[in-house]
Amino acid sequence: MADIIKLLPDSVANQIAAGEVIQRPASVVKELTENGVDAGSTIIDVIVKDAGKTLIQVTDNGSGMSAPDARLAFERHATSKITSANDLFSINTKGFRGEALASIAAVAMVEMKTREEGADVGTSIKISGSKIESQDHCSCGLGTTLSVKNLFYNIPARRKFLKSDTTEFRHIVNEFQKISLAHPEIKFTLEHNGTEIYNLVPGNHRQRIVGLFGKQINQGLISVETETNLISINGFIGKPESARKTYGEQFFFVNNRFMRHPYFHKAVTEAYQNILPADVIPSYFIYLTANPASIDINIHPTKTEIKFENEREIWQILMASVRESLGRFNIVPSIDFEGEGAVNFPISGKSDFLPEAPRIAIDPTYDPFANKSTYTRDSYIDRFEKENISYWERLFPERKNESAAESEIKTTVAEPERKFMQIKNRYISCPVKSGLLLIDQRRGHERVLYENFMECLNSNGSASQTTLFPVTIELGQDDFLVLKEIKNDLKRIGFDIEYGDDSVITVNGYPSISGSTNIKEVIEILIEEFKSTSNDPSTGVKEKLAAAMASASAIPYGKPLSNIEMETLFDSLFSCSLPNYTPKGKAIVSIITVDELDKRFQ
Repeated sequence: MADIIKLLPDSVANQIAAGEVIQRPASVVKELTENGVDAGSTIIDVIVKDAGKTLIQVTDNGSGMSAPDARLAFERHATSKITSANDLFSINTKGFRGEALASIAAVAMVEMKTREEGADVGTSIKISGSKIESQDHCSCGLGTTLSVKNLFYNIPARRKFLKSDTTEFRHIVNEFQKISLAHPEIKFTLEHNGTEIYNLVPGNHRQRIVGLFGKQINQGLISVETETNLISINGFIGKPESARKTYGEQFFFVNNRFMRHPYFHKAVTEAYQNILPADVIPSYFIYLTANPASIDINIHPTKTEIKFENEREIWQILMASVRESLGRFNIVPSIDFEGEGAVNFPISGKSDFLPEAPRIAIDPTYDPFANKSTYTRDSYIDRFEKENISYWERLFPERKNESAAESEIKTTVAEPERKFMQIKNRYISCPVKSGLLLIDQRRGHERVLYENFMECLNSNGSASQTTLFPVTIELGQDDFLVLKEIKNDLKRIGFDIEYGDDSVITVNGYPSISGSTNIKEVIEILIEEFKSTSNDPSTGVKEKLAAAMASASAIPYGKPLSNIEMETLFDSLFSCSLPNYTPKGKAIVSIITVDELDKRFQ
């Protein structure tokens, strides 16, 4: 049999490796900007065109490179950060694998100009698809400028699956925020299609947070600071009143490196327990400092998933630190000794004063059994049985005039004598032929709204209800970009929104079919729902928007409903094409059969 195993060409191997590191334009921005940080830069400028598809240019004033180093930097696993395996346990730099430039050069047209301190001229290198086209001397400033053009030009399938410019630029903004938050001592600028998005001057962490997310966030920040032998924690958490229903202002850093850590996120949210509702997310910017030997940052190609040696202990320290900060700023509930209901203690100037014991009035002649003949056992049971029978007759009236239809749920309740009852302000119950029908009121309303919004998106649109006073909302840059991406569809379903500068929107009208009048909350939930479904390839933009709007506008749990409201929701739900499930596939209705009820009493 002929040999069939062969080595892949370097160009193909580099493209495969690039798929792990370079997933989208934002990945290029991350890698090049982090290289600038590692080079000791004090200024890093990022210029992007067409959300990075046409151009990504990162310029820094760092140490620069010599001509041999500049050429070697594009080879795979060429790095100045580590020399042995032991160095992996003491990493303090952003990059160390030597994969970034090789991966980028494999899938784009790259030009690098660099000059190190003391050199009269710099070096210019041009590479396309891992192939070196030229290397010459050039005139350039101290540091490095890397220009990446036509990303994925040689992999049409990858380029085809990039999202819209708005979506891709939103990911770039997100990566830019992470790096600039980790290094407030560096000046960062971000420009997109000739428009300056950020111009961040050097400062402290609080100033950098304000520079990225606006002045309004400053008054909602609470400082966190804890020093232990195991971990050092500092940064800021948000006041409960500034918490939102959307993600976007939750950042963890360890040794100035951004990380994702759901376990530690749980520690922060646990600290807010009994202060915030379950569906509200506090903001936080938390910086951890740990011994590099106690963490492993080499477990993921993007180095954002980090393993800690003492995760449980750090979890406890983190939660206690956040709680202590909330308590220090009087956020946690306290006992009111002066308000209504306070206990008044007797005060006397006499040193021999003793409080008088309370007096209790007692009637020793009272006999609670004096009239027991009135409540004989037989008469009591007779009265109880009559009331009980009457109650169950009202609860299960005789069914009449039931018509045939495609599903039992739609046909088991008689029109003239339907009885609805709300359970715990969460479920709607109704007797049916086979037992007891239960409806999740929020999910049911979500299904009704979803189909209404889809009808609006597929037709000429929905009526808009004008607000009495325009509602101004200041958003994060990434949330602002989400709304701009879907602004035409938002207008079609009834939103009248003005998009201003500095990520500020003004809502002048909202859909008349919306079940909520809290416009700010609807916008926040809409953004979060749309972001959470943006990675689902099976869902189109209209379906995502309709599902997000339905979730944002549906009646909440805990809201009491009148009989007319329950009946209207019931009729609307069972006129839907799919009344049994929400747009996300969660069950809406359930039937407890008579057989199940009988078994409970056996």
